[in-house]
Parts: sequence; C-alpha cells; structure tokens
Amino acid sequence: MANLSEMHCSPVGKEDKPFSETDIQKNIAELPNWTLVREEDEPRLERAFRFRDFAAAMAFAVRIGELAEEENHHPLLKVEWGQVTVSWWTHRIRGLHLNDFIMSAKTDREYPAQEPPAA
Repeated sequence: MANLSEMHCSPVGKEDKPFSETDIQKNIAELPNWTLVREEDEPRLERAFRFRDFAAAMAFAVRIGELAEEENHHPLLKVEWGQVTVSWWTHRIRGLHLNDFIMSAKTDREYPAQEPPAA
C-alpha cells in the first residue's frame, strides 16, 4: 500500500460503510501518535500538537484548514495557547474511512519537527 500521506481523499457516498474495528486497528498502526476516541458514539482519530505560542498554533491550524480544503475532507480543530487538537472522522458515514487515516498522516507531515513543546 502507498504511504498514507501521499494518497488523496476520495468522495464518500451514503452507501459507503465505516471501517470495521479490524480495518481501524490495521490503519491506526500506521499512525502511532494518534488516538482512537469515541465522541457521540462515533470513532474519531485525535491528536494534540504542541507549539511554543498561540501564533504558531494558529498558523498550523490555518495550514491544516488549507490542506482540508485541498482534499475536500474537513476536521474538527481546537486551537488554544500552545496547542492544536485535530480530530478526523467522516461525518457522512458516522465513522472512520480511509480518508481519515490519509488526512491524519498528512497532518503529521505538516507538523514542524523543530517545534518545541509548549511550556
């Protein structure tokens, strides 16, 4: 399989089914920094990214928003001082789809490696 961060999202129809637990576990193994959470009885991929200040956190959130527009797949972004929490899931199917794993990998790729953790 291709590297998730190099793949592109595909349209999701109402006939598409959410990933099974087996599919989720297989794919989340490719994303060691992400956590599987359940909100409103739906599985989501979630990760908190730390930054040195609010401006750096905001810049990262804007970049993820631009990436979401490019791929036509949109996350929940929570921006606060020194941190951005990103949650991916597919609203239409109320669960996880390959697109969520692709976008999680792309989000990781955008995180600046040299960014120091928030104090």
